[in-house]
Order: sequence, then structure tokens, then C-alpha cells
Amino acid sequence: MTTTTSSLLDVRGVTLQYKTKDHLVTATYRVDFNVYKSDRFVILGPSGCGKSTLLKAVGGYLRPVEGTMKLNGLEIRKPGPDRVMVFQEFDQLLPWKTVKHNVMFALTASGKLKRRQAEDKAMQYIEKVNLTKFANSYPHTLSGGMKQRVALARGMAMEPDILLMDEPFAALDALTRRKMQEELRQLWEDTRFTVLFVTHSIPEAVLIGNRILLMTPHPGQVKAELNSDGKDETEADGRKLSERIHDMLFADQIEEETATHA
Repeated sequence: MTTTTSSLLDVRGVTLQYKTKDHLVTATYRVDFNVYKSDRFVILGPSGCGKSTLLKAVGGYLRPVEGTMKLNGLEIRKPGPDRVMVFQEFDQLLPWKTVKHNVMFALTASGKLKRRQAEDKAMQYIEKVNLTKFANSYPHTLSGGMKQRVALARGMAMEPDILLMDEPFAALDALTRRKMQEELRQLWEDTRFTVLFVTHSIPEAVLIGNRILLMTPHPGQVKAELNSDGKDETEADGRKLSERIHDMLFADQIEEETATHA
């Protein structure tokens, strides 16, 4: 539940476009939303709704053609250490560095900490993701889930204002994915960091998010915003919310298909 009235991230009327070889693609159209401190804010929608493009824009890698994005009241114009992104790819770690040095690297390269301080902080967050025994291991010796834990530890160690997560568990098997979702929730319970999370999975959105933004495809527009808290809801409540989201996302498609076959 949001406890502050001043938003951390303010997105207003944002239209995003990017070029392909043959076309200029409008990814989102006049999108509005706010993220508050300690939110677990999930952007949910089908492929092609512009959710990952939105995340890149919040990261400062893409400028809106219309509208504004502000973090702490300042317009986002470029990447910065106040925003850290975690991707779904397993190769986001430096293969020649150990787990500890992968986490340290982000801290020393940004100039935030001296080497000794960086090492202490790296080990603190490696412990949080239960990888202390693997601190001196190299990425090629780790499972996919362990690599994602390292990436998460690295992002959290930077202590950004907002952690950006682009379908970080999508490439994992179902059991590992569920475990990582639950671990992310537990990490949030421990530190109350702010996360902006992108997914196309309804169950994942319900489990992780306290607020869920539903997007329509081609170009992405806001369909609705819902409140959720998987920890406090019963399993039946979670199923009801998942069903409600499914109906909201796919009602138009079902109506079109029904009309076509009528």
C-alpha cells in the first residue's frame, strides 16, 4: 500500500518510438503512471505493448517524442546510477570476474565506493541472495537462477532510487522462476527497495506487484491500473485477480474473434 503522496517516478503522456530497418514504430502512446517509494510496480501486457521500451526510457536509453518522465522531480535525460536495470539474459555478468567481483565492479566503476568498502557491500548483498558460498565462483559454474541472483545482488548493491527489471525470470524453468519470484518478494520485505518490473505473465504480476499497470498492444496504452498484494491475499483471491486481469486484457480480442465467426 502506498504511504507517500509525492511520487518517485512520474510518467506523463509518454509516446515512444523507435526505428526498424523499414519502419518507424510507435511503441507507446500517451502513457501515464506514477511509481512511489517502496512500490513493487508491475507493467503487464502482451508482446508488442511497449513495456520493455518504457523500461528503457525510464533507464534513460530512449527519449520520449511526446510527454515527460521525471525521477525525483527531475526530467530523465540519460542513464544514471539512480536507476539500475536487471535483464533476463544470463550473459549480463562479466565471465572473467567472480561473483564477488561482478558485484563489486558496479560499485567501483561508478565511483560510489573505494575497493574495501565495495567488497564489504558486495558481500552484504551476496549474502542477501544466499550466494555467500559461491562468492569466489565464476559465472560459467552457476545455474541460471544463481546468475540472476548475482545480477539482482549487483543491482541492489548500487542502492538505486529505482530498480528496473525487464522480465528477469522469463528464461528460467518454471520451478526456478517461482523460487526467484518468492525470493524477490522476501528481499523486498527485508529492504523495501522500489522496483519497476516488466512481465507478460499474469501470475507473476499478481505475486510480485502491489500495483499492476495493464497495457494494450500496438501501440501500448494504459488499459487499467489495479492494486494487488500477493502476500496478504489468499490463494482464491489471487486466482480471482488473475482471472479479472485475463478478462480485461483479452476481452476485446475475444469479442473481435466472436464477431468474426458470427
